[in-house]
Amino acid sequence: MSSGNAELPLCSSNVVHKEIVVRVREEMPREESLYDLAELFKVFGDTTRVKILYALFAAEMCVCDIAVLLNMSQSAISHQLRVLKQARLVKFRRQGKVVYYSLNDEHVKQIFDQGLTHINELI
Repeated sequence: MSSGNAELPLCSSNVVHKEIVVRVREEMPREESLYDLAELFKVFGDTTRVKILYALFAAEMCVCDIAVLLNMSQSAISHQLRVLKQARLVKFRRQGKVVYYSLNDEHVKQIFDQGLTHINELI
């Protein structure tokens, strides 16, 4: 990423390109959808949740396995899985007394892969 210290260029006139503004306004998603998208990306803003998702790309796992993998308490992992479940990024299934977690669908991996591709382009 760039340093952010550089000044961004500004328009030197006050001309509004009305047709562009109108077209883009018509193409903008609903406000609710943009809010939901921002909330989804906030979920990716936690390293532990990203690690959990990455682990679930490889295999369906229970809380105990994830806790050992990430060297964290089961309680901490359960809390993060609850957040991921509320964001519809993971799902679970019960097998006897064990609850297994997996990705909710292939879109989750695609979002993650696109983010990694973007990050790796900047390096």
